[in-house]
Amino acid sequence: MGKRLTITLILFFFALTSHEAQNAYDTGEWFKFRIHYGPFNASYATLEVTDDYLNGTPVYHIVGEGKSTGMLHWFFKVNDNYETFIDRKNGKPYKFIRQIDEGGHTKDLEIDFDHRSNTAYVHDKKHDKKKTYSTKENIHDMLSAFYYLRSNINEDALQPGHEIYLNLFIDDENMDFKVKFLGREVIKTKFGKVNALKFRPYVMAGRVFKEQESLTFWVSDDKNKVPLKIEADLAVGSLDADLDAYKGLKYPFRIIID
Repeated sequence: MGKRLTITLILFFFALTSHEAQNAYDTGEWFKFRIHYGPFNASYATLEVTDDYLNGTPVYHIVGEGKSTGMLHWFFKVNDNYETFIDRKNGKPYKFIRQIDEGGHTKDLEIDFDHRSNTAYVHDKKHDKKKTYSTKENIHDMLSAFYYLRSNINEDALQPGHEIYLNLFIDDENMDFKVKFLGREVIKTKFGKVNALKFRPYVMAGRVFKEQESLTFWVSDDKNKVPLKIEADLAVGSLDADLDAYKGLKYPFRIIID
């Protein structure tokens, strides 16, 4: 449904490319996004990185939250929570949590990944079901993918038209994700003009998106790879998301001074 203005749109579509590199983020990083559905200021979404331990292993604990606001909240309530626990060295996810309430559509999932056996153990708490699924190599959840790939941009490969692929596991299925690099641009943000990298993922046309190439997003062209903006043509209406606030960046945020 097009009105499901969840943080999923931000988390899933800010994926980039892959090769070994230094993390673009660190503990204490926090983003806030302002999301518009058509003329409405529809919701806010946040992403935060903290230190934690999972079964004695040091991890980054990343939490994403999305909530509806204003008029939309009265007739289509959104209250989403996403969490991932990822290895501090290689960025692979160990556990993923998805708890959403989108206009009465709810999910409560907990997924544990075993990268040695390439399996995902899914606990569907809403329906009290547990099942193990086979996964592909180097699998990611929608939240770990953002941080892993954001840290592994191969600048030398970023030529217009270059296509990037990623293995994802979402809810109970493996997904092949492809995104195209469109080029470099200077875009206006709340904080000033920023050099940006522009990408277009291939999405499924139909229920949510108007066409396969209905979505475009931008990240900062610096060491942080800050998610700056997203635009989407939906089956009904359009959606825009913009960076509204940030703190705890690992590197300086490059703002162009006129």
